[in-house]
Amino acid sequence: MEIALYNERREVSAGHAGGDALLAEAEVLARPYVGKDIVIKYGGAAMTDAARKEAVARELALLSRLGVRVTLVHGGGPEIDAMLQRVGKAPVFIDGLRRTDAETMDLVCMVLAGKVNKELVGLLCAAGGKAVGLCGADGAVLRARKSRSEPDLGFVGEIDRADTALLDLLLSKGFIPAVATIGLGDRGELFNINADTAAAALAGALRAEKLILMTDVKGVLTDPGDEASLLETLRAGEARDLIARGIVRGGMIPKILCCVAAVEEGGLKEAFIVNGRVPHAVLHALSPEGCGGTRIAR
Repeated sequence: MEIALYNERREVSAGHAGGDALLAEAEVLARPYVGKDIVIKYGGAAMTDAARKEAVARELALLSRLGVRVTLVHGGGPEIDAMLQRVGKAPVFIDGLRRTDAETMDLVCMVLAGKVNKELVGLLCAAGGKAVGLCGADGAVLRARKSRSEPDLGFVGEIDRADTALLDLLLSKGFIPAVATIGLGDRGELFNINADTAAAALAGALRAEKLILMTDVKGVLTDPGDEASLLETLRAGEARDLIARGIVRGGMIPKILCCVAAVEEGGLKEAFIVNGRVPHAVLHALSPEGCGGTRIAR
């Protein structure tokens, strides 16, 4: 381990002009989390930049090599939208959730469990990590039922329970599970699961130390057009109030609600919404100096 860390530091110094202090201190930041679980959700426009995806993969692979139990949960909305456009279907969203008819569900499976999942696994392995790609149906990791939302969202699912037996097995051997958010119904049917909700459920089931949602915005803003309006810390009641007052809208609603659920029902100490386009967003979330996004606590 010491030789590996020495080589890692030497590579950092050689690969960055003047050195990258934060990455060089990754061992220090990771130390409190060695042998513990962190769950990272990666999605949105944060995943559309190839160089950033490679950088995130290097960061997660490094944490895994340092002994942190890393589970990656990913979405793939832009890629799904692109595939829908190729077949002449217009994406439809209701309160931040994708309406998923039978044809769209087939495409979701192809894109999430096939293309996006395997690309991320390839990047993690190329970065020196050990990664295994799966979806929530594998090992019945995510048991789901049809969403009861109105109006009808089609094959959108709600999570009944998360079974981490397969994840625990992989994590115990030093692998990074990369989970595409497709749930398994009682009759073998497949459901499209919101990635934020899935990440929160898995974090709670794993009794993770942290849940980190990497998205394409800085965090929770009281004024969407002003990044200076960032809320660095939110309590559960405050978060619900922001939704009720219409300050938080659209796709940010499920992000905040799943963070609230993770800390209130899942027992996590804290959850984070961070800008995945910023270098070392995960390491910032591990730093006691702050995550650069929004921290949601009990």
